[in-house]
Amino acid sequence: QVQLVESGGGLVQTGDSLRLSCTDSGRTFSSYASAWFRQAPGKEREFVAIISRLGSTTYYTDSVKGRFTVSRDNAKNTVYLQMNSLKPEDTAVYYCAADVTLVRPPSSPDEWDYWGQGTQVTVSS
Repeated sequence: QVQLVESGGGLVQTGDSLRLSCTDSGRTFSSYASAWFRQAPGKEREFVAIISRLGSTTYYTDSVKGRFTVSRDNAKNTVYLQMNSLKPEDTAVYYCAADVTLVRPPSSPDEWDYWGQGTQVTVSS
């Protein structure tokens, strides 16, 4: 059973940093690839970053390359999203997802089986 809980969101200013965490309370975390998606008001949920089970492979959407870094610590059952140089257009609810298959981009939400409840990130200008 995979149960994902995100944390770390908040209100920041343009140029600031945040680190999101997603923790799985299950026992098979390292068996799943993980991803971060985000959904802004009135928009579809979009892929942000993907990381393989052991962290050796990562993918990013173009708009966050060079600013965001996805990583994981399987000993802590946690995946992270380090977000630097935040912009107002990064404002969204950020969701963590997991799947037994490493889904390569372009990735749609329906390709991922497990989801967290989301955490709000708001970047003020």
